[in-house]
Order: sequence, then C-alpha cells, then structure tokens
Amino acid sequence: MAIPRILVVDDDPDVREMMTQFLRRNGAAALPASSEAEVRKQLGGGRVDLILLDVMLGDENGLDICRRLRNAHDVPIIMVSALSADHQRMTGYEVGADDYIAKPFNPDLLLARIKAVLSRARRSSSLVHRRKTQTFRFEGWSYDAKRDEVMSPAQVQVTLSRRETALLQTFLANPHIPLTREEIAASLDATGVAAQGGDAVGRAVDVLVGRLRSKIETHPKEPQILKTERGVGYVFAADVHVDDI
Repeated sequence: MAIPRILVVDDDPDVREMMTQFLRRNGAAALPASSEAEVRKQLGGGRVDLILLDVMLGDENGLDICRRLRNAHDVPIIMVSALSADHQRMTGYEVGADDYIAKPFNPDLLLARIKAVLSRARRSSSLVHRRKTQTFRFEGWSYDAKRDEVMSPAQVQVTLSRRETALLQTFLANPHIPLTREEIAASLDATGVAAQGGDAVGRAVDVLVGRLRSKIETHPKEPQILKTERGVGYVFAADVHVDDI
C-alpha cells in the first residue's frame, strides 16, 4: 500500500511542524502548507491523499478554501478547528469537508479519523471505477450499466431515480459485503449525489434504501435481496453475475 501523502494546512508554524512530525512518525508523508496558494501548489505538484485544513488561517478562512477546493478536487478534507459547536461542524460538512475534528484532540483519535477517511475514499473510488461497463444479473433482474436500464424478471423496464440507480450500482459492485451507511453515502457522493454529515447520513441512506426496496423486492417489508445488516448497515444478499458489454 502506498504511503499516504497528507497536506497539513495551518498558519501557526509551531502547530504545523508538530502535526507534520507526528504524522511522519506514524508512517505518513506529511507536507506543510500555510495558505491556499501553497495548498494549490502542492495539489498541482503531485499526489495528495488527504488535507488537514485548519479553519482559522490568519487572513484566510479554511471553510472558504474548502468550498473552493471541493469545486475542483475530490481529495478528502478533514477540517481542524477550536470551534466545536454543532452548527460550526455542520458548516464544515456543508462546504464539503469529509470530517471535522475539534481542538484540542487526542493524537490517536486524529490517526483513527485519518485512517477512516482514507479508507472511505479508496473504497468510493473503487466502487465508481468498477461499475460502468457491465450488465449485472441477480435474482432474474438485470441492470445494463451502459444503457442505464433496469429490467425485472418479467422483462418489464423499471424506472429508478438517479439516486436509486447510484445506490443499486453500489450494491451490485459489492454483493454479500456489508456496507455501512457512511460507506454508502461516500460512494453516492463520489457519483455526484450530495451527502451531509452526522445523523443526516443515516436517515438519507435509510430513506433511499426503502425506495429501492419498493422497486426490486417482492415484499419490501420482508426484503430478501437488500437486507439490513444489524449493527452495520445493509448488505446485497443476492448472487450477482456480471457480463462484459
């Protein structure tokens, strides 16, 4: 596995140096930056796997920087701030942050959050990459990824919304693999479907799963294909056969 390249963005040189050295001691290639200009220079000069972005950057605002970066890049961003109220965290998620950590923080917690965000990002990229050029068949159903068509066992075309289609694609790429709500939301976000942070993720995914069940399950309240995995999230319980188009 490649060593993760993490960009540490903070205008305080002591904090920047401390975090950079800490990450290097824990197996990451940490790169320092103190401004948006330096961030963009790093992004243009090579691979960056994750950005740790302080909210308060002297004359610059980390939230504004996050919003602008998200319009042009899909690199994961973790906001770091002494502002920890719920509405401040939600603002971070709204501008596109993948996570939000309040200062002061436990270094081990920081590492755990970095690992989780990197894992979701790698999995989301894999999900999107694998599902564009095949026909998927399951329980008599078929999904033509090239034509974006879903056919029932009775050979009736079933219309799915864009979100429902993206959700189906995610499950078809991962049969029999329990997926958390956060992983599902990250995958949908990678296809252009907005995901919010916190409890809103779980509620939005639950609603979307219910809608998909109503279209592909014979008995949606007793699902046999798209099952709930207690304590985890959901699992696509049917075998999936893939034909190259």
